[in-house]
Amino acid sequence: MGERQDIPLPESGSKLCIILVKPQFDGNIGAVARVMLNFGITDLRVVGYTKSWSDETRNRAKHAQTVLDNASFFDDISSAGQDCSLLVGTSGKREFGSKISFRHFLEPKELSNNLKKSNNKIALIFGPEGIGLLNEELQKCDVLLSIPTWEGYPIMNLSHAVSIVCYEWFQNTSNISSERILSPDLRKQLRKEIFQLSQVIPAKSHSKKGIEETLFRVILRGLPKDDEIHRILGVIKSANDSFSGDKESN
Repeated sequence: MGERQDIPLPESGSKLCIILVKPQFDGNIGAVARVMLNFGITDLRVVGYTKSWSDETRNRAKHAQTVLDNASFFDDISSAGQDCSLLVGTSGKREFGSKISFRHFLEPKELSNNLKKSNNKIALIFGPEGIGLLNEELQKCDVLLSIPTWEGYPIMNLSHAVSIVCYEWFQNTSNISSERILSPDLRKQLRKEIFQLSQVIPAKSHSKKGIEETLFRVILRGLPKDDEIHRILGVIKSANDSFSGDKESN
């Protein structure tokens, strides 16, 4: 009862990796490994963690020891997700009112529904217990995701949050034919072009970062495919050229 069965892993599980940033509690790491395998996901990546697995981690992982044995370790988020087409940062922190230029959240079901035909690698990034991902870490992510909890106590346990997102992924992506979203190189090119646009547009300097973040996140929230990004890049490059030409003529 409760043992792992000799059944092939679902193909959809290979498209997702879980990145834990500076996890604090050994038991939570083991619980994350267990819940990952519950939904056929085995690619665990850990940032800023140098210890070997403790007995508590091993015990909490139960029959998901293979997830721990094959985990990868990195110094930062960028290197951990360098082979991924989409970096999805998670947070339970909310912004209220009209000033939400930074946190444009998707919900787990939205993410999995929009990506269920993708055959690209997607990274789900979770911050340390207690504080979560810092703003500068969230800024390295392409899309932000939040689980809709009660506002009175919104922050979930790490392994519980991972389980909900993995469940939605498994439910909505199993046995679905593949379709590409944007490639990792195109994602980097899009960020570069949007940054350049934010620098040349006629706006106050303190507003440029917010404009860059909002434009990038709104585009990525649509989870566009390669051909769509090529068309968007064409528009952004034309705008860059136009604004740059205006500056030179002045």
